Order: sequence, then C-alpha cells, then structure tokens
Amino acid sequence: MEDRDLLKRIASGDTSAMRVFFERYEASLFAFLRSRGADTQTADDVVQDAMLAVWRTAGSFRGTSRVKTWLFAIGRNKLIDRQRRGSHLQVVEDVPDTADDAPNAEALLIAAQDAERVRACLDRLKPHHLTAMRLAFYEDMTYAEIAEIEGRPEGTIKARVHYAKQLLMRCLGKR
Repeated sequence: MEDRDLLKRIASGDTSAMRVFFERYEASLFAFLRSRGADTQTADDVVQDAMLAVWRTAGSFRGTSRVKTWLFAIGRNKLIDRQRRGSHLQVVEDVPDTADDAPNAEALLIAAQDAERVRACLDRLKPHHLTAMRLAFYEDMTYAEIAEIEGRPEGTIKARVHYAKQLLMRCLGKR
C-alpha cells in the first residue's frame, strides 16, 4: 500500500493502517533521531510522540512532500521541542569585556538545587514577569521576539526580565 493511501486511511481512524505505517517507519525514524544525537530512550519517546502526531494529524498532510519527509520533519521538531524543554542552563567560560551587574539567573537556579523551592519562587512572580522569564530562559527567545509576542517595547521586556531576576534572587536567597 502506498504511503499516501495509508495516511488517508489513518485520517479516517483506521488503526490497522496506523500499525502498518508504524512498522514501516519506526526503525528508520528511530535511526534518524539517534543520528541527531538523541539517546536511546529519548529517540524511542520521540518516535512515539511523532507517531501519535501522525495519528492525530494525518488528514492535514498536504502532499507537497514525500510522506517520509513529512514524518521525519515531525520527528525532528518533536526532538527539538524535547531538547529545549530538557536543556539546562549553561555556565559560559568566556569572560565578557564589561561586567554585568545584573543578577545572574543561571547561577541562582543552579545554586538553588531544589526544584520545589525554585517553582515556589517562580509562582510568586507576577504573570508578565513569569512569561518574560519563561520565554527568555526556557524557550530561548530573544528580547525582540518576546516583545513581538507580548506586543510591548523591547525595553519593557528587558526591564521585566531584570526585575524578575531580582525577585528570584531575593526569594532564593531566603532560607
């Protein structure tokens, strides 16, 4: 059976077509994800996520690419999403030319080592501060991107992040 026909059947809720599709592409998608640096467990999880996305969105396949290309793009995007969610803040070895007197959020989070305590401190932030922090540090967005999303000037976003860092530093500094 052709891949496009399988997708049509999957879109109509045919579980046997989904089983065939899974068996056809599971190994190659897994190998692709491993080649992109995913460990075995992550690659297996992403394969499952991608196949679930196929099950849910098979009807949206436009046919502008091969089915395998479409599936691998889904897998790649799922892997990137998972890596972004699971990435940790990194300490940079290079010393900047000028001193940054702003509180260092990375150092605060690493020093805290207590996820519950960090969550409690994040929960104390006002929604607009929390949104700015999440987009900047968890979604790795620039101030300009956050400003566009929030519909605010970039300077406002910088101020929100700076103020949120100060609040976090105070909260995490309390024992």
